[in-house]
Amino acid sequence: MTILIILALIVLGIVMLMLELAVIPGFTVFGVAAIGILGYSVYLAFINYGIWAGIGVLVALIVLLPVLFMKFFKTKAGRKMQLESVIDGKVNQIEYSKINVGDKGKALGRLAPMGKIEVNGYVAEGKSVGNYIPEGSEIEIVKISENHIIVKQII
Repeated sequence: MTILIILALIVLGIVMLMLELAVIPGFTVFGVAAIGILGYSVYLAFINYGIWAGIGVLVALIVLLPVLFMKFFKTKAGRKMQLESVIDGKVNQIEYSKINVGDKGKALGRLAPMGKIEVNGYVAEGKSVGNYIPEGSEIEIVKISENHIIVKQII
């Protein structure tokens, strides 16, 4: 009879751990209870069946739990919980063929010190050399780096 209780506790603990991973976000009381139940099943095996049975149950749990989790995350339900999308976009890419150092344009918004500029019909994010360039001001490109277009106000 005790072996059935130990097996039932192991099954209950594994189910609770699976629910903890799959349904309940974070590590909650549910997960702590599952670990406690699994620990109690190992304790019962030690007390009722001796040291070798206890070690056997402990080793079985140490081997069985990772295998079950890996198998679970390969199922359809497990794959739905995994992040599979890849972000390959880049921010503020500059089309170097449309603008050059020395080109003139205007500030579409105020540059304090960054804002939108338009040069040769190309709208991009510009960074001012000084502190502030008002909206609508004439600007000139001073430098183009990897992800910044540095401009100055034409006075």
